[in-house]
Amino acid sequence: MNMLECRNISKSFPIKRGYLQEEAGSLKALDGVSLSIGKGEVFGLVGESGCGKTTLGKVVLGILPPDGGTVELAAKRTQVVFQDPFNSLDPRMRVSDILAEGLALQGASGGAIRKKLDDITDLIRLPKSALTKYPHQFSGGERQRIAIGRAVLTDPEFIVCDEPVSSLDVTIQLQILRLLKDVRERFGMTYLFISHDLRVIRFMCDRVAVMRGGRIVEEGPAARVYSNPSDPYTRQLLSSILEVRPKT
Repeated sequence: MNMLECRNISKSFPIKRGYLQEEAGSLKALDGVSLSIGKGEVFGLVGESGCGKTTLGKVVLGILPPDGGTVELAAKRTQVVFQDPFNSLDPRMRVSDILAEGLALQGASGGAIRKKLDDITDLIRLPKSALTKYPHQFSGGERQRIAIGRAVLTDPEFIVCDEPVSSLDVTIQLQILRLLKDVRERFGMTYLFISHDLRVIRFMCDRVAVMRGGRIVEEGPAARVYSNPSDPYTRQLLSSILEVRPKT
């Protein structure tokens, strides 16, 4: 069963110039993108900055409407984990309120919310005392743990992870990636995992699609794409990274 089907997605943005910001053409961010993601799968989307990865994630979630093509998403509940956890967390809210916000919107009772908050702090490996603090009192890695906890608490079936570790240092990246793996394995969630880092994609993903200039140039099982890439651009990307075996 497929969780997501994208067929021939296109999306352009106007280019505006001058003092009056008059339209002077358009930039095609997505040019006939098609892909499918199976239920429970981690699907990686990799490519250089500006290739259309984040735009596709926003179209999938309904944040941006496509200009053409169709998106069929079987999930009733979706979430997103952003690149910058500091900007995605309200600095005026305590962590308990940040985490509970989605549950309250779903109509959960106070007792159920308190129980879930206790459970989620254990899952994201933060002390209970973290619930009374504000985002600025945490490191970048801890803030990303909070963002992941917020996403998980509403029991989503599908999560878009948009460069979730790119703003963190390498040692913290591995901790967050392992947490995301634990979450996926425990709850059976489906991920669309967006990253420019091929090592991160290889560590996380079952299948991978390589994007360039708004198009998918190669797609397949991660092991095959990394060991025997068929597209020259994929080979170019792979040649630019050091051979680092992922830890498990």
